[in-house]
Amino acid sequence: MSGKIALVGGDEFRPACVDMDIDLIPASGVERPRTLIIPTAAALERPELAASIGVSYFKALGADAAALMALNARDANDEALTAAVDNAHIVYLTGGNPAYLLDALRGSLLLARMLNALERGAILAGSSAGAMAMGQWMRFRGRWSAALGVVPEVVALPHHERSDPDGVLAELSCELPDGATALGIDGASGCIGGADGWRVLGGGAVTVYDKRGWRRFEAGATFCI
Repeated sequence: MSGKIALVGGDEFRPACVDMDIDLIPASGVERPRTLIIPTAAALERPELAASIGVSYFKALGADAAALMALNARDANDEALTAAVDNAHIVYLTGGNPAYLLDALRGSLLLARMLNALERGAILAGSSAGAMAMGQWMRFRGRWSAALGVVPEVVALPHHERSDPDGVLAELSCELPDGATALGIDGASGCIGGADGWRVLGGGAVTVYDKRGWRRFEAGATFCI
């Protein structure tokens, strides 16, 4: 994998996220990266608004941003619609409904193109539902399911800023799949990296859970899983 993965804890495209997201621009290796905002997870809410806000937000940060309105499984398998991913430097999945996102992307042409983009060096980012679906497994409304597996052996737990790590660990200890690591990611915060390690972005923290316990990493810190 030549590219990077960015997992965001939610509250995307807000002023509190600027310190986090300005790091994505240079991380792309391009001065004005082509950035695609994909609001699939928000398809049952107001996807046009989510996409519009994301495009305006990234344009203000200096990116060449556009929306990719893949709102269902049919869209996600549309050759012409998904072709824009082939030239993107940053591909960003918004928040919304993670179960819907998973159903729309699983086995799709859009997912295949996203993985190809990652292999050629692009950044693949997901916020909240987007981050959850990118893991190996997903825990949603108390139920576990296989996710897209973009980030092997990882479970993303967004909106983690008000969580008690000891309580979360006690709950996870009986549920966490063998070999899994859970990343509790605060809102307006995230981590970027991959197999070689991760760096925390934004004003919050990332709490790492595994069978051994939990560790908390503040902005700027690096960790491996």
